[in-house]
Order: sequence, then structure tokens, then C-alpha cells
Amino acid sequence: VQLQASGGGLVQAGGSLRLSCAASERTYNRYVMGWFRQASGKEREFVAASSRNGGSTDYADSVKGRFTISRDNAKNTVFLQMNSLQPEDTAVYYCAASTVIWGLREREAVYANWGQGTQVTVSS
Repeated sequence: VQLQASGGGLVQAGGSLRLSCAASERTYNRYVMGWFRQASGKEREFVAASSRNGGSTDYADSVKGRFTISRDNAKNTVFLQMNSLQPEDTAVYYCAASTVIWGLREREAVYANWGQGTQVTVSS
């Protein structure tokens, strides 16, 4: 599956952005979908994931209560709604797809397919 991420930009602290990840094929019931991010000079880290049918979601502690992952199955698109953004959320955000079991969702290595990344910059 090919993934295309979009929706990044520059926003002030406290603002919101919605990232989109369009897939080239059906992801519903096929792929665990994840969002990761990489800040400058840091390793890429897990942000959020949605199970194959969208019935389960998981978030990094740093974004719980602020970010929401969702899926539009008709459009083969996954979203990441980001609210109450803070400067520490500044990073390149990547969407990814995995066929591995849900229990491994936070591990970057299990995601075989990655989008190109979209920059999110939060100013203070």
C-alpha cells in the first residue's frame, strides 16, 4: 500500500491541525494504521494507532486527550486530529501501515509501509 500524508503546517500554541493519510488501497480490516513523529535531532516516536477495523485506538501518553486518530473507510483515509498543540509537538509526522498484530502497534519496526511525512510546526 502507498501512503500520502498531508495537512501539516504552522500553528500557534493552543491551536489545532488535522493530518490526513490517503492510502492507495483499502485499509479497513487489512492494516493497523499508525502515526509517528520525528522531531529534529530525535528518534522517531509512536503517536497513535488504529486497529484494522477502527474499533481500538492507542495513543502515546504525551498526546492522550489532545490527539484523536480516526478512519474514513470509504475514502481509505486515516486522520490525526491534533488539538491544544504545544511547541513540543513540532516534528515531521508520518503515517504508516502494518499487517502485524495489534499488540505490536507501538513498534516502528512492524510498519512496512510509510508515507512521506508532513511538517508540523507549533510556535509559542
